[in-house]
Amino acid sequence: MADWRAWTEGQAADVRAARRWREVRDVELGRGPAGRLTADGREVVSFAGNDYLGLSGHPAVVAAAHAALDRWGAGAGASRLLTGSRPVHSELEVALADWKREEAALLFPTGYAANLGVLSTFGGEGTRILSDERNHASIVDGCRLARADVAVYRHADVEHVDALLAADSRPALVVTDTVFSMDGDLAPVDELAAVCASRGALLVVDEAHAVLGPHPDLGGVDHLRVGTLSKALGAAGGFVAGTGAMVQLLVNRARPAIFSTASPPAVAAAALVALGILRSGEGRALLDRLRAHVDRVAPHRPSPIVPVVVGSEARALAASAALLEGGLLVPAIRPPTVAPGTSRLRVTLSAVHTDEQVTALLGALDTLAPEAVGAP
Repeated sequence: MADWRAWTEGQAADVRAARRWREVRDVELGRGPAGRLTADGREVVSFAGNDYLGLSGHPAVVAAAHAALDRWGAGAGASRLLTGSRPVHSELEVALADWKREEAALLFPTGYAANLGVLSTFGGEGTRILSDERNHASIVDGCRLARADVAVYRHADVEHVDALLAADSRPALVVTDTVFSMDGDLAPVDELAAVCASRGALLVVDEAHAVLGPHPDLGGVDHLRVGTLSKALGAAGGFVAGTGAMVQLLVNRARPAIFSTASPPAVAAAALVALGILRSGEGRALLDRLRAHVDRVAPHRPSPIVPVVVGSEARALAASAALLEGGLLVPAIRPPTVAPGTSRLRVTLSAVHTDEQVTALLGALDTLAPEAVGAP
């Protein structure tokens, strides 16, 4: 008989021996990046989150969530194909489709689930998936869940994609992040779209971190856009936008949507209001402020994700601890999230950081490895 307790202890010991043990850390944050560590009450400023425009704490967004709670309660109660859909879910999908210039959109419980749903639906038997080697874990796991054959192409290498498509005539799907979550660099989306169009491949782009762009026009290629409500919009959940026919196929075949309870109506209501703010003059001002913060830390950086690559896991952990001593919460990112030898600090900036907080960050980074700031 298997001894599962012993197996679990052994697996945990292996992780500890590799010095890759992780634990959840509670942080009490208000409507902004300043807060305190729950464990010891230490005051910190977080440069670790993905609420890029600070909309999670916007008064109108919070008020919309409150109103939805009063109207519909805390949960949706079922999957959307049963009784879980509320008018606000459909209203949000219409708004998301309009934002992305697509015919339709479908909500998922998370962005992670959205990638699982797309890749398992369109990556069936007899097809191929081509995935960038630095794609997000949700894309990696979506490829694993799909029944398609999977080929991993060199990072942002369009010629490699073209060669892989030319070598096999089976229906193919090319999937890429548009902004890569650990490096903060951009995919060559326009070039990928051209190759996919010429080879008849479906292009799937995950735009989760693309708050500052790119915003490509994909009208010339069959495509789907995967997005999230948790980053630019400060809420939670994911979505897929595309043609009406493709979205309706997802409604009928995407298991992560079919068999999951719908997102809480309050979350959908918050995201709907946040999207309205993003598309307004106030949203443009927030984007401009975020752009200014990024340019102070790493001029002309294409995204709010600024890696500080230090190499070894030990150095990354030590650098993160040193910043925390100074009241700055910046996570150390290490294998398996990134490749061995490329451990790093992952700095993320928000429009609601103050100028003084960014100044403090710059001073702290200058004492570490200023030449590495922004290096992929």
